[in-house]
Amino acid sequence: MPLYEGLGSGGEKTAVVIDLGAAFTKCGFAGETGPRCVIPSEIKKPGVPKPVKVVQYNINTEELYSYLKEFIHMLYFRHLLVNPRDRRVVIVESVLCPSHFRETLTRVLFKYFEVPSVLFAPSHLMSLLTLGINSAMVLDCGYTESLVLPIYEGIPVLNCWGALPLGGKAIHKELEYQLLEQSTVDTGATKGQSLPSVMGSVPEDIIEDIKVRTCFVSDLQRGLKIQAAKFNMDGSAERPAFPPDVDYPLDGEKILHVNGAIRDSVVEILFEQDNEEQSVATLILDSLLQCPIDTRKQLAENLVVIGGTAMLPGFLHRLMAEIRYLVEKPKYKETLAAKAFRVHNPPAKPNCVAWLGGAIFGALQDILGSRSVSKEYYNQTGRIPDWCCLNNPPLEMIFDVGKTPPPLMKRAFSTEK
Repeated sequence: MPLYEGLGSGGEKTAVVIDLGAAFTKCGFAGETGPRCVIPSEIKKPGVPKPVKVVQYNINTEELYSYLKEFIHMLYFRHLLVNPRDRRVVIVESVLCPSHFRETLTRVLFKYFEVPSVLFAPSHLMSLLTLGINSAMVLDCGYTESLVLPIYEGIPVLNCWGALPLGGKAIHKELEYQLLEQSTVDTGATKGQSLPSVMGSVPEDIIEDIKVRTCFVSDLQRGLKIQAAKFNMDGSAERPAFPPDVDYPLDGEKILHVNGAIRDSVVEILFEQDNEEQSVATLILDSLLQCPIDTRKQLAENLVVIGGTAMLPGFLHRLMAEIRYLVEKPKYKETLAAKAFRVHNPPAKPNCVAWLGGAIFGALQDILGSRSVSKEYYNQTGRIPDWCCLNNPPLEMIFDVGKTPPPLMKRAFSTEK
């Protein structure tokens, strides 16, 4: 039961806010300071040994429908413990979310759970609500990708976005490869066995735990030396001293020795420039170059970093050092006038910032009412408008004079029955 239930005008029940991430889902109620639950975005199917990820874009619609139906049922009736028919829903989504996925999710919410209204809110825009600013360059370092999007005067500048497949998934893949290559395992009887001889692959939840507990981001100078030693052809570059090794218990009998060299090197893939000279830091600078010249100074001085990958120790410090280092390179020095870069500190952990913005927006009942898409509108049109179209009626209704458009959503303070 939400904290301030019934205190709002008219006694309308607070909305449910869901941030459906590729790795973890954040779920709770509008107007609260944090999500009620943060759970893996996966379900367990009978007869399938591994959990099935819910956020998948390359499967057929009916399969996706069944996954989402089961997952959202779990959210409502195991974690939130509320009736879905009583409450509006705010879905915090990425701007790269495919139409196929959001349409299937909408069908699940309206047709199966019969929620009164749904609002799809862009995660980059929602994160600005937590800071009370309306212009910023927002970088979302998530599980599958890092996505940067400028927001200017409250409007996402969609033609200046940039993305790279560098996130938690890429770190997990690199970490598993290095663990299988370098690490050893002690069992009850024998010491120093190679990891592949004990287990062929490492489960992802263990990889995630090792990353969170042992890995960190080096500072710029150390990171550059690690990269130089990694790509060193003639053997002249020297690697910095290793951090201490860590013993990680796999279960009651097996202990995994995580080499110090692994702890600081796996995260470097986020900052190593690929063949096209792109990294997480260049994403921000390249996006700035695409923005109109009179907006660049304001955007550069208002950087916001969100997403679970940004929670790694030392990430923010390294990102800012990389940006200040790269901006002096000829590629950016001649074209990018902005030299001052400042980063905001949102009032929540990076992985929950977008959710908190959705919770703030969901608490503004009058605005939520005019922006949401009602069940009646969806039943008549069969579609869900984009964020930018929510204040405008569809084109066919503009030209068809005799047709009365269905309301997007009755306002919270409306006297209509």
